[in-house]
Amino acid sequence: MTKLTNDTVRNLPAGPSGDTIYPDSDPRIGVPGFCLRVRKGGSRTFIIQWRQGQFQRRATIGKVGVLSLDEARKAARKALVGIDEGNDPLAVRAKSRADGKLIFETVAREYLDIRAEDMKPGSLDQCTRHLLKYFRALHRLAIGKIDRATIAVELRAIAKKSGPVQADRARSTLSAMFGWCVGEGILEANPVVGTNKQSNTKSRERVLTDDELVAVWTSAPDTEFGCIVKLLMLTGQRRDEIAALRRAEIEGGVLALPAARTKNSRAHDVPLSPQARALLNDQPESAGREYVFGNGRGGFSGFSSAKRRLDEASGVADWTLHDLRRTMATRMADLGVQPHVIEAILNHVSGHKAGVAGIYNRSTYATEKRAALEQWGAHVERLLAVAEQSNVTVLRRATAVAREAM
Repeated sequence: MTKLTNDTVRNLPAGPSGDTIYPDSDPRIGVPGFCLRVRKGGSRTFIIQWRQGQFQRRATIGKVGVLSLDEARKAARKALVGIDEGNDPLAVRAKSRADGKLIFETVAREYLDIRAEDMKPGSLDQCTRHLLKYFRALHRLAIGKIDRATIAVELRAIAKKSGPVQADRARSTLSAMFGWCVGEGILEANPVVGTNKQSNTKSRERVLTDDELVAVWTSAPDTEFGCIVKLLMLTGQRRDEIAALRRAEIEGGVLALPAARTKNSRAHDVPLSPQARALLNDQPESAGREYVFGNGRGGFSGFSSAKRRLDEASGVADWTLHDLRRTMATRMADLGVQPHVIEAILNHVSGHKAGVAGIYNRSTYATEKRAALEQWGAHVERLLAVAEQSNVTVLRRATAVAREAM
């Protein structure tokens, strides 16, 4: 049996079923009933298991990374001793709910712990930020005392500080949590229902012009952020897929994105054009670091300030990094790339791969994707060359006029 160590708790894989439990089998220091649970999405939690009559019961101790293995063992030992003495942790939790003593922060952390088992890391980070940062003013309030008016006040405050779009995203997260509370019997109704959205956002249709693409590329700084922007332009992938790119995901001129890192939970291969390969080859490799970009626990962060500086330098307004994805797809169609190939590049399960067609058509269009992305990379390179030649011509004309005036 596998022993739980500081290394194995980080590296043990999920089994084919996607939910694997590893008992603490160390004969010297192992705690009977203490286990590591690994989900298909990669989340890892420490749990305890015990039998109550003919039923096996489980309770969460904490997340790997939040608790060390030693801390989790100690907490598990204490909880299991309490169970032997008749203190059922699930019963204690249920009583707290029934007494209405649960506060917002306690519920939010429990909800996030549960969602960590099936939510992608990027989405989990966003939900955590919403519940633990944006709604900090609610943390000490009893969950049953939070009403629609209280939430409306907080949403207006978030919109004023972080913008209406962020407020609406935080509202969605909060509504999902309160909906879970209803399902768990903690609340009778979701108090977010009926609150106003803070923005009137519509589906974006922004496509950058050729001149704007050139301006963004040439103004992108010689930094990790600048490289990410150019890779987004060349590959059409999602921001977080590139920002959290791992060295191990670059295989023989292809970005091999695992299912756990894609929005639709489907593994996705992205052939790299020569221009994209050159950008990645220029990125220095840090010893012992798995991520291509960034220097913290994950990939690159700090998009807001870097994007603001890029907007000022390029002069391109009213665009988002996600618009580069739409722009690439639109321009590829203009170049004659077939719709099903564009969908394959974007990892979309729609159109040609939806419904019955998707069941029978399992092709990944690897050859077609590579040809299309190389065609797109060459097109971007031509745009840059034309712009550079134009700038040189203008400069020469200005110089000639200046000489004639002397």
